[in-house]
Amino acid sequence: MDHSKPHPEFYNVPWATDSFNGMPYRSLGRSGLRVSNVGLGTWKIGYPRTGDGARVDEKAAWRIFDRAIECGVTFWDTANRYNGASGNSERIIGRWFRSNPEQRRNVVLATKVFGGMDGRTPNHSGLSRLSIMESVYACLERLQVESVDVLYFHAFDPVTPIEESLAAVEDLMRQDIVRYLAVSNFSVAQLNEYRKASGAFSRCCVLAVQNQFDILNGEGKEHSGVLGCAAKTGVSFVAWSPLARGLLSEKYLEPAKASRGDRLIDEGDLVKVLTPETLATLRRLAVVARELGLTLTQLALAYMLTLPGMGPVIPSATSVEQVEANAAAGKVVLSEAQRRRVRDALAGPGRGRARSGSARPAP
Repeated sequence: MDHSKPHPEFYNVPWATDSFNGMPYRSLGRSGLRVSNVGLGTWKIGYPRTGDGARVDEKAAWRIFDRAIECGVTFWDTANRYNGASGNSERIIGRWFRSNPEQRRNVVLATKVFGGMDGRTPNHSGLSRLSIMESVYACLERLQVESVDVLYFHAFDPVTPIEESLAAVEDLMRQDIVRYLAVSNFSVAQLNEYRKASGAFSRCCVLAVQNQFDILNGEGKEHSGVLGCAAKTGVSFVAWSPLARGLLSEKYLEPAKASRGDRLIDEGDLVKVLTPETLATLRRLAVVARELGLTLTQLALAYMLTLPGMGPVIPSATSVEQVEANAAAGKVVLSEAQRRRVRDALAGPGRGRARSGSARPAP
């Protein structure tokens, strides 16, 4: 935006607000940064024809980005290494920002560093000062931005001293290249190590932890207990793969109808993950969702947003329709009786079900 010129479209904007385009926001950790309840995961955006492993090409991605803004889905999550360490997810986001510079201020942009990128030496990966600095500079170039709002460490580095990594980010914050720090794929012990070490720094503290979580499987065994730790410490838990790679959707309620183009079919994992017990759970959840006027996906996301310690959810989307459906979940408020019904459906038969009305949208 050219701030040297007046912009009448922003005259008399509200003094403060808790939403954007109808989407409620929530705090990220104990900071003043607000993010949309439902964000956008971009890990499968790239250039499929180049063999990078992406499922969404640039043309489709731009339609998704445009609609995401319209729906208030403004917390965008990417990583330098997404899609075969190609950097293509970041590149496509950057090309969209170049064509839509007025939207940069509306988007809270998060990316990640750690894994090997742009070279093959030991110094092209990890969380050393050298690797962090060079990785962030490359991210900025691909994203075509001057700063990253949230920088994640994509994994714990057992080799580099934590203080070295935090000092590097502290310097990036002083330069206003990075605004906030978060971590990903951390255990409780690793998260506590970082929280303890960050006490020596004025700016650099961990606001969020992004780990795997969905309501069918919970946390991964290696990172068990992190959601509870987040609830106790005020760190936001940001779940990756919140829809269990698409399993939490109507498309798999009748397995025989699943076909090529469905992710779990294409990846050859449907038989492994869709056990009879899991299918029964999905069907119980689908019943609850229909009675509340929601899709199974919307129920799963809305329920996750009620869990103690949970921050925003960041489902990926391969179409505008998925963006719209996911965004609607961010506006749903489930009553305690409705949440109990979800818990009963997850637990299985033999438990009483609470009565409930329809889910209501957030005011």
